[in-house]
Amino acid sequence: MRKWFGSISLLLLLLIPVSASLAAETRDPYKHFFHETWDDYQEELKNAREQGKKGILIFFEMDECPFCHYMKENVLNRPEVQEYYREHFLNFPVDIEGDIQITNLQGEQKKQKDFAFRENRVRATPVFAFYNLEGERIHRHTGKTSGVEEFMWMGEYVANGIYKDMSFTRYKREKRKE
Repeated sequence: MRKWFGSISLLLLLLIPVSASLAAETRDPYKHFFHETWDDYQEELKNAREQGKKGILIFFEMDECPFCHYMKENVLNRPEVQEYYREHFLNFPVDIEGDIQITNLQGEQKKQKDFAFRENRVRATPVFAFYNLEGERIHRHTGKTSGVEEFMWMGEYVANGIYKDMSFTRYKREKRKE
């Protein structure tokens, strides 16, 4: 019994550094993925142009959405995702039930929920809406991705302008063949 207990203790001691290193590989998406904003998306378009970004990503979410939580806890919290997306886009969350007043991409004042429902027809969450530097929506993805890899492909798909030539479904199919 004593030998068996010693083996288990040794195994647990060996696993502690591994679990600690895994925990260190994630960061709060609200601090490291999303950018701070005064909710003036027309001004954010100007900022994106000045910073040499490819566009703006708006993450439409709601509190009770399990798929939104999945994305924040498994994808948007990864340093490689955060660094890639922050390099290419300005990223902002929008609460589809929110009453906060925002300025949309055309300079109109409205509540977050009206921006989501009426203007962007968001009915299910999450929705990832990419806008070019002129404020035109160029790609929309509804639902969670299968994981980090697919979300990174979506970023490449938009940042590299591939959306102009093929659907995201076709792009994913080609990436899986590589």
